[in-house]
Amino acid sequence: MALISFTNKGIFCKQGGFYVDPWQPVDLAVTTHGHADHVKFGNKAYLCHELTKPVLLQRLGADLPVQTLPYNKEITINGVKLSLFPAGHVIGSAQVRLEYKGEICVISGDYKVEYDGISTPFEPVKCHSFVSESTFGLPIYKWLPQEEVFGKIRNWISDNHDQLKTSVLIAYSLGKAQRLIKNLAGDKNIYVHQSIANLNEGFIRAGVDLPQTIRITPDIKKEDLQKGIVIVPPALADGKWMKSLMSASTGICSGWMQVRAGRRWKSADAGFALSDHADWPGLLSAIKATEAEKVFITHGFVSTFSRYLNETGIAAEEVTTRYGNEEEEEEILKEA
Repeated sequence: MALISFTNKGIFCKQGGFYVDPWQPVDLAVTTHGHADHVKFGNKAYLCHELTKPVLLQRLGADLPVQTLPYNKEITINGVKLSLFPAGHVIGSAQVRLEYKGEICVISGDYKVEYDGISTPFEPVKCHSFVSESTFGLPIYKWLPQEEVFGKIRNWISDNHDQLKTSVLIAYSLGKAQRLIKNLAGDKNIYVHQSIANLNEGFIRAGVDLPQTIRITPDIKKEDLQKGIVIVPPALADGKWMKSLMSASTGICSGWMQVRAGRRWKSADAGFALSDHADWPGLLSAIKATEAEKVFITHGFVSTFSRYLNETGIAAEEVTTRYGNEEEEEEILKEA
């Protein structure tokens, strides 16, 4: 009997009696990471990595019933052996490994294979079946080395500073923001939106080493922001506050910026192809490393990617889920 099935509530492990990243309320939700498309309010209990807990408590409520696991530690639920392995997507993101009567299945959630300087590096896990995203599952998506991308961002910030412009980077408050902070820390102050500051404080309390940032408040002078680096979530990209800044120059940090036309998104002045998802080569290398006999392809370019895998001798099947809309996070932030 297969270890998992794809139901109208989410990915279900019948033998264990739990779901992985369900999108409707269930008794036990095993959570891969804290983005809003992978974790919902209303479950009776949650199980996640230790560093995902601060995200869930901050976003869903301080009294949320959350059990945690470190990476590589195994527990047993109704006879199913469950353990978490690094996904490299964001801080605390995890792949869920399930084993029952010799059958091994891994649900990857979202992942990337390049080390970003702050998230625990992706670790391939051998299995019989593997559930993979395909957010950037087209050959056109091939990321430059991270340091090269950050070199471009640093040069852009330097040019803005010389022209007395305020450098504003648009990035998700969970994942991309912490990655920018870690890799851009230096001689300029980094100012962050309250949603980013709140998550940073939770991570720091949990033991994550994050560079110091300054929370943006009404008392912060526009002249000070102009001299530093400003990081805000996409929900603020076209807001009144942005227009109030001193000659703001905006840079979108997203894998979609790989496509030149995407750089005009929300009238941004610059686009940087920086993603927390695996690119085409990364997806292929991760899947091959699992040595899986069957691969289930979820959110993204599902048809194209599944067809390519089948044509190259890797048995793949398209599955329908409700993942892939991380922008739901911004709806939460608007209310924060």
